[in-house]
Amino acid sequence: MTFDFYLPKAEQAQNINVTITQEVAVNTDIQKFLFKTPLVIEHEHWDEKKQRPTNIYLKKYKKLNTKLNEIKIGINEYIKESNPLKKNISHRALSEKIKKICLEKTTPYSKSSLLFFIQLYLDAKKDLISYSTYKRYMVFFHLIEKFEGFIMERLHVDAIDIKCIKKFIQFGKEEAYSENTIYRSIHFIRTILNFAERKGLRTAVRELEIRREKQYREVITLNQQEILEIKQTLLPEELHPARDWLIISCYTGQRVSDFMNFSTDQLSQVDGKTCISFTQKKTKKKMILPLHPDVLNVIKRNQDSFPEKIQQQEYNRQIKKIARIAGLNQSINAKKRTGHRAINASLEKWEVISSHIGRRTFATMFYGKIPTPLLMEATGHTTEQMFLQYINTVDKNKIVCLSRHFNKIYMKEKKAYKIDSRFEIHNQQPKNIYSML
Repeated sequence: MTFDFYLPKAEQAQNINVTITQEVAVNTDIQKFLFKTPLVIEHEHWDEKKQRPTNIYLKKYKKLNTKLNEIKIGINEYIKESNPLKKNISHRALSEKIKKICLEKTTPYSKSSLLFFIQLYLDAKKDLISYSTYKRYMVFFHLIEKFEGFIMERLHVDAIDIKCIKKFIQFGKEEAYSENTIYRSIHFIRTILNFAERKGLRTAVRELEIRREKQYREVITLNQQEILEIKQTLLPEELHPARDWLIISCYTGQRVSDFMNFSTDQLSQVDGKTCISFTQKKTKKKMILPLHPDVLNVIKRNQDSFPEKIQQQEYNRQIKKIARIAGLNQSINAKKRTGHRAINASLEKWEVISSHIGRRTFATMFYGKIPTPLLMEATGHTTEQMFLQYINTVDKNKIVCLSRHFNKIYMKEKKAYKIDSRFEIHNQQPKNIYSML
């Protein structure tokens, strides 16, 4: 069975038409049906080759594309269930089925379907996961929806096998998804199958051992010299808070959702060491972290307070501008977003700087200088590869030990780079920044 979606030749918005071609097993004839769906789109937003909206990530066209996939799935399953012998099919019955699918506000999923179990899993986890994790899971959910449209059938947890996973990989490559997205989605599918087994269903989850080729991904960080250049560069007044937050992130190793909410109310003393206590937004872990002298300098420079908060999108824009002014323009290989996909490209370093660079910089800058277990506790990661665990809130010895390492490294680098102790910024001739803005 094949589906061909198209628009009639006209300039104004048109209803999407569909031609369904079905083989009739009785006499090997071909049945063709033409339907005019209630779905409407403008010609300039229609991709004739892919037979779907050009931008399937725009909200209204995402919904429309989902309906097109639901038509393929619904009609294919309807014919399989109601007409297993592939006899002549009623045009009227198919027309009514298409209209019903298009008018449904929510899609009903059978209780054995993968999408039903994903919804069940999210309901069970809603109080245990962060909003960012929920959004990531919904990305997987919508990707699986698209895959079902690709294979024109609903996935059921008891029927997902290695052959199905291979089809999913093929689909992901044809749609130009990154290998990382494809395999993280497969890992999520395995999570759902394990969840289904705990609910009493048998699945082939133990057979889904997919080996993934290792990807080389350049980790973008700032080195000590680059941080110094950022500190020393004369900037417009409006960029000062972003620079201060960037310094704070590099010396605390926290996510933007955490460090951008730091306040002096969270400060405390542990055996004479200034620490900050907070709960990580993503992991819900309660943390206490000794502050690096560079962070204390920022607080002092801001009249014993943290800088003013900045929205993440604006912060990302500003730190790119800061890095460009500071001359971080060396070429590096990195991912660049083109349309709705990321591609490998040669870019100047300032172009790829984002809020997460401080976290990576912290881990890289202190690796080998501070005992790894202390760093693993400081970042709060949950896997050894990413530096797990955070500082134990009741272990004062570790807090004091980490703080001593901060001070030792800071004093050594301060002496090596001859840093001005007043503001950590040299009073040297500034770069001509305003021509660069």
